[in-house]
Amino acid sequence: VQLQESGPRLVKPSQTLSLTCTVSGDSITTDSYYWTWIRQPPGKGLEWMGAIHSSGTTYYSPSLRSRTSMSRDTPKNKITLQLSSVTPEDTAVYWCARGVSGLGLEYWGQGTRVTVSS
Repeated sequence: VQLQESGPRLVKPSQTLSLTCTVSGDSITTDSYYWTWIRQPPGKGLEWMGAIHSSGTTYYSPSLRSRTSMSRDTPKNKITLQLSSVTPEDTAVYWCARGVSGLGLEYWGQGTRVTVSS
């Protein structure tokens, strides 16, 4: 299973950050996996942002719920993340990963660094 994040590296404050996770080697609609977004701001720990289950159900971090939207393109086997009204505090490395209930995150993308700056 391989995951690859893509999207702009620089986003201006107040804009919407949009990232795509392209999955290969597995279908995002089969079995019972959680296709997850995680981020790590500079000098801080990992932060779970949310996930979209193989069934299509979405789960969001309470602290980011009001600004986060996750969706999927099933024919293209892609997961998308949108984070609105970004500020410099949203500067981070963003990863997508595949998770299994009780086992954690098995497969990770390489991550993409996003900077929020004017």
